[in-house]
Amino acid sequence: MTQRLVLASNNAGKLKEFGEMLAPIGFEVHAQGEFNVLEAEEPHPTFIENALAKARHAARITGLPSLADDSGVCALALGGAPGVYSARYAGEPKSDSRNNRKLVEDLAAHADKSAYYYCVLVFVRHADDPQPVIAEGRWNGEIIAAPRGQGGFGYDPHFLLPALGKTAAELSAEEKNRLSHRGQALRALVEKLR
Repeated sequence: MTQRLVLASNNAGKLKEFGEMLAPIGFEVHAQGEFNVLEAEEPHPTFIENALAKARHAARITGLPSLADDSGVCALALGGAPGVYSARYAGEPKSDSRNNRKLVEDLAAHADKSAYYYCVLVFVRHADDPQPVIAEGRWNGEIIAAPRGQGGFGYDPHFLLPALGKTAAELSAEEKNRLSHRGQALRALVEKLR
């Protein structure tokens, strides 16, 4: 028997990826847009608080269990920035190219270009669930000035994986899902939900 689950996102890629991973353990994943759920505010300074706010928001409106993620890139030399502000690092409207340019410029004066992608997933059984299920993933790399690769999105063309000699944008979708912060968090969540 399958149970419906609302994903606190309308991202088609996430919907597909999460749906494939959660189907074997009995969940049918639906985007929040199917239920006319608008995006929740993300006013918090931490990934976990924002993910929890999004999950509770979707669960409250739909009455269904909900799953939300919050993720971003954190540069060590910048004290973890852009962090929770990754999507809007260069301001509104959101722009991957402007965000990448700002990150490269902000790191230019620093010798340390190390960074990591971080993802937290929060699953709530209902809006007021006192024990949300939380899983996280971290993917280490470094920021390079010149973009490489055509795949991925966001900071991927500038996110180098030194051990592979490739950026995240140069990986196949399968490689990225296997290695990435989101893939790690999703596999950890599946284990907890089993």
